[in-house]
Amino acid sequence: MLYSIGEVSKITNLTISTLRYYDKEGLLIDLKRNSNSRIFDEQALNSLKLIECLKRSGLEIKGIRNYMQLAKLGDATLKERYEIILEQEKKINKKIEELNEAYDLIRFKKWYYQEAIKENNEEKVKNMKIEEMPKDIQILFNKTHHID
Repeated sequence: MLYSIGEVSKITNLTISTLRYYDKEGLLIDLKRNSNSRIFDEQALNSLKLIECLKRSGLEIKGIRNYMQLAKLGDATLKERYEIILEQEKKINKKIEELNEAYDLIRFKKWYYQEAIKENNEEKVKNMKIEEMPKDIQILFNKTHHID
């Protein structure tokens, strides 16, 4: 199936200007044209999904362009593309760890404020001994306050 840039914008939730930018930057390899209009096929849609994934993983436009050009070269670049994917996986795992740490602290603070509101007394919660906290909150406290 073939799609116009407007249709692709709706399908992908990417702006038309972003799609044009990706094309201008050489990220959309073998994008078909009809006069001056860009024509997107299923392969282009799949490429856009990959581009957005690589972008969210932290790969810059220059790196994405390199990856897409390597993909165009075919099997001779399989190992090189694999290395790029492995590197992005590492970056994603680091982001996940950072988000999990932030999430744990948010969960602890949520409990903290719930207790302070319930008691109408922050000092009581602030001065609470770890052993007085629920077990799951003790674990969060230890993780977020770097106590093993």
